[in-house]
Amino acid sequence: MTRNISPSSPRQLRFLVIGAGSRGNAYARAVTTVTPGVIHAVAEPHKFKRREFGRNYIWGTEGTSTEGQEFADWREWVNWEIERRKRASQNDSPNTSATPPAGVDGVFICTLDETHVEIVQVLAPLNLHILCEKPLALSLNDCLTVYRTLQPPQGESQTPTPPSNIFSIGHVLRYSPHNILLRKLLLLDRAIGDIVSLEHCEPVGWWHFCHSYVRGNWRRATPAGDGSLLTKSCHDIDFILWLLCSPPSLEDARAHAISPHFPRSISSAGTMTQFRRARKPSAAGDATNCLTCPAERDCSYSARRIYNDRHLAKGHLSWPVDIVCPDIEDVFCAQGASAAESHLLSRLAEDYDRGSTPDSAIASRPWYGRCVYEADNDVCDDQVVTFAWDDESTLPHRLAKTALFHMIAPTENLCERRGRVYGTAGEIAYDSNTISVYNFASAETTVINVPKPPPDQKESHGGGDYGLARQFVSAVEAVENGGLDVETAQARFVGCTLEEAVRSHAVVFAAEEARKEERVVRWESWWGGEVEGFCCCVEGVV
Repeated sequence: MTRNISPSSPRQLRFLVIGAGSRGNAYARAVTTVTPGVIHAVAEPHKFKRREFGRNYIWGTEGTSTEGQEFADWREWVNWEIERRKRASQNDSPNTSATPPAGVDGVFICTLDETHVEIVQVLAPLNLHILCEKPLALSLNDCLTVYRTLQPPQGESQTPTPPSNIFSIGHVLRYSPHNILLRKLLLLDRAIGDIVSLEHCEPVGWWHFCHSYVRGNWRRATPAGDGSLLTKSCHDIDFILWLLCSPPSLEDARAHAISPHFPRSISSAGTMTQFRRARKPSAAGDATNCLTCPAERDCSYSARRIYNDRHLAKGHLSWPVDIVCPDIEDVFCAQGASAAESHLLSRLAEDYDRGSTPDSAIASRPWYGRCVYEADNDVCDDQVVTFAWDDESTLPHRLAKTALFHMIAPTENLCERRGRVYGTAGEIAYDSNTISVYNFASAETTVINVPKPPPDQKESHGGGDYGLARQFVSAVEAVENGGLDVETAQARFVGCTLEEAVRSHAVVFAAEEARKEERVVRWESWWGGEVEGFCCCVEGVV
């Protein structure tokens, strides 16, 4: 679909953010900082977070919201937008003089994972550009539902209909300067020849894991199949597939009908090794909350030590403290440090009794002061996924290779990925700051110090948040103001299709199935069976 817009008078693009949590703020900050677009509206049920978001990105510290900028619920915004469009339609009448308020061009979906599918389904008829935070959904069927919702149906000729809007998923690892350079070295420069094998590790971080996956929102897997591999590491799996499956250029792939190089098999092993009752120190006794535990001061995972001593007491009011207490900065500024500490500790003191508290009540909210050995978590804190590829006989010839991914919780570094790629002509080692290339022929090592993001972008996945927002807005800009067709803009700027996003999620579900059933998943037959069973057509499988 091509928009015929005059490039001589570009219109500033406007975006709605649904969900004013950490990810919503990250994308709003990126849009405001590095793109010509603006955040025009926010939908967020928590009043303090909504107002703070608006002050930071929409109406400013001295202003107030105007019509169409602030909503307590995304459904409220949808109803308002439908009515606004009716008003705009009526405004075309010569008997109507009132000008309706402005709408938005695109939406950032930054809500809880389980809400993504419903939101996408409701937004789809509004014909807006969408960026959805990862994961796309919590089951393969729901991912395929999103695909069917956003992908136009095939015409009578059974050829795919081009998409009508830009879609992007929050796989931010594709968009950091470090990873873009790494991929260039591997696929375009062929710095180590043909890739033979890759090892990639995500060290989650010893206290980060317990914050998000033992006490926090992602501590429980659902029957549909999600777990920490999906909620924490789906963009690491996508990163591996981006390096080893995807053609170097999506535009070139479209032009020459080059399909991805799919793996032959996927296997996985992992379990909940650390955060369970069997590991509980005997000195803790029957305590279930850190603030009443006799061993608290000697425990590395003490909630008081993590949230207060390591952060609040040192003046750090942002993540993770503001996840526990969203209004902590407001309390700190209005009442002082002592009141902020009391506010934090009162939240950490909240607890439950397994015998008397309904499981639904326990599952409905995070318990940030709960003993990590007495929590209701059930997701892996240590997991390995392995991939194997065969030689590809069709052009372009792509050779057999293997890959290994390791997600591990008890690490010093927080989410500072590291890895090594072995090739026929050398090997590359990488961490979050450097890339080291060893050449077999010359026996020389070249160390590349990748430029670090500016200080205000240091906690943005190595600049990936900013890169993703920039490319998404650039794609929307090219369509809305440049008249470029959606399919070309998607390939040129986003570099990933909806099909590719769904497929990388599917690989995560396949890996989880392999782990739970202790078997090797044969990708081609598994993927074909899953998609055929859902009565859906996706590129590469009918």
